[in-house]
Amino acid sequence: MTVAELATKLNLKVLSGSNGLDREISGAYTSDLLSDVMGGINEGMLWITLQTHVNVMAIASLKEIAAVILVKNLTPEANTVEQSNNEGIPILSTAEATFDISGKIYQLLNA
Repeated sequence: MTVAELATKLNLKVLSGSNGLDREISGAYTSDLLSDVMGGINEGMLWITLQTHVNVMAIASLKEIAAVILVKNLTPEANTVEQSNNEGIPILSTAEATFDISGKIYQLLNA
């Protein structure tokens, strides 16, 4: 499944990095602790978080993830959006809580 397909199925809002919507998703990781994400996320995965600062994009780029999903209608900082657009790593948004969107993504990716 691509990031674009997931965004459509779950009604996620694309905030930035739209030139990366064709990235294939290999899984997902849910965490707000940056060191945990560094050690646990793999290339092609989604990162579900409430973190909005530019360090999110540093990790996203380093680990070559498919996209970042922000929960609870959070919006990224301006420099985070800029880096997302530069890297082509989409940042998506949902009004849902972390637990709820993680469960829905789990169901879609394991159907």
